[in-house]
Amino acid sequence: VLKAVVLTVALIWVAVLVGNVLAHWVQRSGDLSPSFKVLISKVIKIALIMIAGAIALSATGIDLTALTVFSGAVGVGVGFGLQKVVSNFISGIIILLDKSIKPGDTITLGETFGSIRDLRARFVSVITRDGKEYLIPNEDFISQQVVNWSFSSDYVRIDVDFGTSYDSDPHEVVRIAVETASAVPRVVNDYKAPVCWMTAFGASSLDFRLRFWISDPANGLTNVRGQVLMALWDSFKEAGVSIPFPHREIIMKTPVEIQRPPRG
Repeated sequence: VLKAVVLTVALIWVAVLVGNVLAHWVQRSGDLSPSFKVLISKVIKIALIMIAGAIALSATGIDLTALTVFSGAVGVGVGFGLQKVVSNFISGIIILLDKSIKPGDTITLGETFGSIRDLRARFVSVITRDGKEYLIPNEDFISQQVVNWSFSSDYVRIDVDFGTSYDSDPHEVVRIAVETASAVPRVVNDYKAPVCWMTAFGASSLDFRLRFWISDPANGLTNVRGQVLMALWDSFKEAGVSIPFPHREIIMKTPVEIQRPPRG
């Protein structure tokens, strides 16, 4: 028993060490996609550990065929007891094979928005903009709707709504808005240039919608939207274009006193 334990531990340690070396070599390859690198690394480590365990059992004189029935019973028990673990493991393999997500992608799952840091056997590590790291089970990426902002392209369109007073020239407002958005560093102009359209005659303002594209959604969406709004404020203030606020007219009526004729 002592010989079997020592030999098994030694062989598994060597298998893990060799697996880490091979995984590091795979990660350095520039010809493979990030998700395929993770898949190959996991397969190598699992295969080496299984081979090490088989060699250790054979070296100690244990007949592997004698463990067939026992391993089948254990497998059924583990299957019933660890359904979620097995489900997450299989889901992780599916995710790596279909390449739906990969490290570096910007995703939205439910209320979580962030970039994928790592793909593990049981979970996916997602880092949000506020520094929190969510460990989301792989099964959730199979059973729920996932928004991958960078699945086929890194370009993301952002809309900014604003309004100006009725005294302003809408043609001039559109020109200023497009030029202002084009000058913001994170706004791309070579892919699709910013555009601005008048959308409605509002109750207190002329309503516009400014659309522009960015190529780095992992760096945040709210901050670039705020940068564009601040730049619009400065440009409109310099050009004399005012941004109105809602006006309400309140008419107060004094009730008229009705004079009654005297009695008698």
